[in-house]
Amino acid sequence: MEKIDNTKIYFVTGAAGFIGFYLSKKLLENGCFVVGLDNVNDYYDVSLKEQRLCILEQTSSVYKTADLLENDNKALSELFNLDDIKNDNRKGQFIFIKGDLSNRNTLKSIFASFHPDYVINLAAQAGVRYSIDHPDSYIESNIIGFYNILECCRQYKVEHLVFASSSSVYGGNTKVPFSTDDKVDEPVSLYAATKKSDELMAHAYSKLYDIPATGLRFFTVYGPMGRPDMAYYKFTDKIVNGQTIQIYNNGDMRRDFTYIDDIIKGICNVIFHPPIDNGKGARYKIYNIGNNHPEPLMDMVRLLEKYLKIEAKKEFLPMQPGDVYQTYADTSDLEKNFGFKPSTSLEEGLRKFVDWYFEYKNL
Repeated sequence: MEKIDNTKIYFVTGAAGFIGFYLSKKLLENGCFVVGLDNVNDYYDVSLKEQRLCILEQTSSVYKTADLLENDNKALSELFNLDDIKNDNRKGQFIFIKGDLSNRNTLKSIFASFHPDYVINLAAQAGVRYSIDHPDSYIESNIIGFYNILECCRQYKVEHLVFASSSSVYGGNTKVPFSTDDKVDEPVSLYAATKKSDELMAHAYSKLYDIPATGLRFFTVYGPMGRPDMAYYKFTDKIVNGQTIQIYNNGDMRRDFTYIDDIIKGICNVIFHPPIDNGKGARYKIYNIGNNHPEPLMDMVRLLEKYLKIEAKKEFLPMQPGDVYQTYADTSDLEKNFGFKPSTSLEEGLRKFVDWYFEYKNL
C-alpha cells in the first residue's frame, strides 16, 4: 500500500460512517492530522456510529469535537481555540465536527479554519431502496452537499479531491465486467442518479477550476462494523433471531463483494496520486474498486449459515425496484496504475464479520 504522508491535513466527510471510520482510523494510526465531519443521522443504528467515534477517539493522540448542528450560526473559531490546535502535537490528532454537508457555512468554516490538503468525500445518503421513498435526503446530501464540497475545493485549492461513487451507476448494464469506459446513462434508482451526477459535477469543476479529482466506484462493501442496512448484515440479524430472510429474484443475483480492508487500501493508493490531465483539459479519473469476482447471493447465504451454525428460514421473492441482477468490477486500471487488486475472499471476509458480530452482540 502507498506510504501515507503524515505531514498533510486530511478532511474526511462521513467520518462516523463505515468507510469513513476505517479510513480515518488508518490515517490516525499513521500519525496524520484528520478533520472528520458527520451528521450522525439515524438512517441506521446511531449507537454503531457512536462506537466508531469512540474507537477514533482512542486511536487519536488528541481528540477534539464541535457540534455545528446545535451551533450552526457559529464559526469554528468561536468553538475551538484554533491557535491551541495548531500548537498541539498534530501527529495523530483528530478533530470531529458534527455537522451537515448541505450546510455551506459549516463547510466554509472547516476549510477556512484548517485548509485541508486532501479532501476525501465519503458522506452520502446511501441505500438504493430507501431512495424510492425518501428522495429529499439524497438531493440534500448527495447533490447539494457535494456541490458545497466542490465550491470549497475551488476556493481553497486542495491538492486532491477523492470522492465516493458507486457501482450503482452502471444501472441495468448487461455487459460484464463493468468498465469505467462503459456508458452509464440509464440509472435504475435515484441513488445511482445522484452518484452519476456527482461524477459529472466533479469533472466540470476539474476542467473549469483545475481541481484534481478522483471518483471511486465502490462495489458492495462489507465487513466488521459495517452498515446494518446491507443484506449480509440484515440476513445475519434475522438468522440469529430465527426470522425469515427475504431473498429477491428467487436468489438468482450476483454481487462483487469487496471487503473493507481492500477498500481502504484502494483509497490510500489513490489519495497520493492526483490524476494528470486526461487529454481534455481535466485532471480527473474514475476507478472501480471491487473484487473482480461476482458471487452468487445464495453462496453468501450458505456461508452465513455455516459460520452462524444456523439454517436460515427463507422466503423467495421477485426482483425489487432499483435492484440489478449482477455487479462485476473491471479493476484493470487500479491494477495497472497502482499494482493493487482487492483480494479478500468472501469466505474470509464473512468469517471476520461474523466473529465481530458475535462479540458486538455479546452472543
